[in-house]
Amino acid sequence: MQIFRTLDEVPADFGPTLVSVGNFDGVHRAHAHVLSEIVTQGRATGGKAVAVTFEPHPARILRPESGLKLLTPTPEKLHLLEGTGIDAVLILPFGRDLSLMTPRQFAERILKKKLRAREVHEGFNFRFGHKAAGDMNLLAEFGREMGFEVKVYPEMKLRGESVSSSQIRKLLREGRVSRARHLLARPFCILGTPGRGRGYGSKYTVPTINLARYEELVPKDGVYITCTRVGTEQFESVTNVGNRPTFGAELFAIETHLLNFHPIELTPETAVEICFLDRLRDEIKFPSVEALREQIAGDVKKARRYFHLLAMTGHG
Repeated sequence: MQIFRTLDEVPADFGPTLVSVGNFDGVHRAHAHVLSEIVTQGRATGGKAVAVTFEPHPARILRPESGLKLLTPTPEKLHLLEGTGIDAVLILPFGRDLSLMTPRQFAERILKKKLRAREVHEGFNFRFGHKAAGDMNLLAEFGREMGFEVKVYPEMKLRGESVSSSQIRKLLREGRVSRARHLLARPFCILGTPGRGRGYGSKYTVPTINLARYEELVPKDGVYITCTRVGTEQFESVTNVGNRPTFGAELFAIETHLLNFHPIELTPETAVEICFLDRLRDEIKFPSVEALREQIAGDVKKARRYFHLLAMTGHG
């Protein structure tokens, strides 16, 4: 998959293309459906399938007060986009110039001239151009004028629930990670590194890893059944998201307890990916460390049962 980080990086003879423009935060089920269509059509007609996205997310520039947290930071998003089979991603730097571009300028300069778009595929609620003035009707009008076909996708719903990045964010803020997993078509994961200040020897022998500060979206505070990848190794795990109130420190932490643990290589740079499968409970302030230990033993027991059932049903 080719990655262009500015319009100027796109070769002059690039195209013809089949394009989808969007933030693609989470690269969820509805995104994947649209992208698989442009890949299939592209293969059939000899066009290149291209996703056009933005960095940073436009909401961070246009509505900084929204404090938007991403489902997938750009490196993760690119990794997921590559998995769809598209030929290229164009990441447009979102700043003043792009935000002031009218819908017509966007269609003419980017879709027609730069990408030589043959088809543009978008969801029903797609908006583009300055102040989001352009909608699908206007895009179709520009398509007729500029020589590209526009395909509109209706809202995708799963059990009555809209498949959208904002709905997935809402579910995660409510701690409903298994529901979010259905809309994403995979578990919600966060990728980080171990927190500093732990004693890293040549072998790491403690079954609990604290994640370094993570700035994007995490599920609601609580205790979750998770899978944790440390470097290249996968572990079943129980993860606590929150302030660890029993210790009185009130410091936010993401702490993952590896169930099938054995001593591992671990440095401050080791990749740690935590994938959230199900929610066990809220975070509670326990009267003593002993009471907390008892609760953790119960959490671990429930998690082991979950993984056992997963293996029995062949979904492990």
